[in-house]
Amino acid sequence: MPLRLPPLTALRLFEAAGRHRSFRRAAEELNVTPSAVSHGIVALEKVLGVELFARAPRGLSLTPEGADYLPYVSEALSLIAIGTERLPARRGARTITLSCAPTFASRWLLPRLHGFSDRWPNVSVAVDTSRRHVGFPVDGFDFAIRMSRATAAGTAWTKLFGERLVPVCSPAYRDRLVDAAGIVDLRRATLIHVTPASEDWPAWLEAAGVAGIEPARGLRFDTIQLAFEAAAMGLGVAVGRRPLVDPDLAAGALVAVGETPLAAETAYWLVSSEAADHRPDLLAFKRWILGEAEASGAAPATQRAATSPRDR
Repeated sequence: MPLRLPPLTALRLFEAAGRHRSFRRAAEELNVTPSAVSHGIVALEKVLGVELFARAPRGLSLTPEGADYLPYVSEALSLIAIGTERLPARRGARTITLSCAPTFASRWLLPRLHGFSDRWPNVSVAVDTSRRHVGFPVDGFDFAIRMSRATAAGTAWTKLFGERLVPVCSPAYRDRLVDAAGIVDLRRATLIHVTPASEDWPAWLEAAGVAGIEPARGLRFDTIQLAFEAAAMGLGVAVGRRPLVDPDLAAGALVAVGETPLAAETAYWLVSSEAADHRPDLLAFKRWILGEAEASGAAPATQRAATSPRDR
């Protein structure tokens, strides 16, 4: 008698929602709406005859049945993804897939990528800058660049470099902030915020010991790139993130506002798939990007956490 399996689409929704403990974050990862995730899981619960999630005003949690079921579904989807990648036609397609934030891609990766292409001209590189939080190996990516305070269990993380935070603005705007004593007074400034950033003005003001400034006021943008552009246009002062802001500082489009850069708690990490140390092209890309991170002088790329291949 053939096995009766639940719908694969519903299982993917359940796996992502169970991993994130959030319908919203699962929807962002899978590029669907939270409503689609909710409806798909309700349909799956009807097929299975059990409730997989406990829904409460304070958040989402797995039921005992859901917690027991999730590892099986995760393992099954991983096996499908790994098996697909091992097909002869897939092995012949030498394309490296990388997920990273758009500002990191445009400001750090792209200016260096020709170096890899020159050395490996027959290897294609596909860069995905969507906001979704990709999973390994389910989503089929070889690498991801993630910003985090620490590694996550369930995959291989290698530190690329940390950030150094320093306020930046246009030269003309800086002149407007100088008081009668010749000192830059940030209390006169419009603060430019990056809304998704975990470390922004509140973190910098606290670490620098600057008082008398309301950190919530000012302009808000959803990408670091837009914040830098707004600062260069004289709209205010943004928290510059070195080394990403270094090209603007070198070109004179932005200037640091009189403070020594502060080390951020977060860092950029290279997250690798299971195949990264076994496929020659992936291993070459990994060694290349780690070498570029070290050569850039941003920070030593030595901290490493190696665990199992599935990304949580």
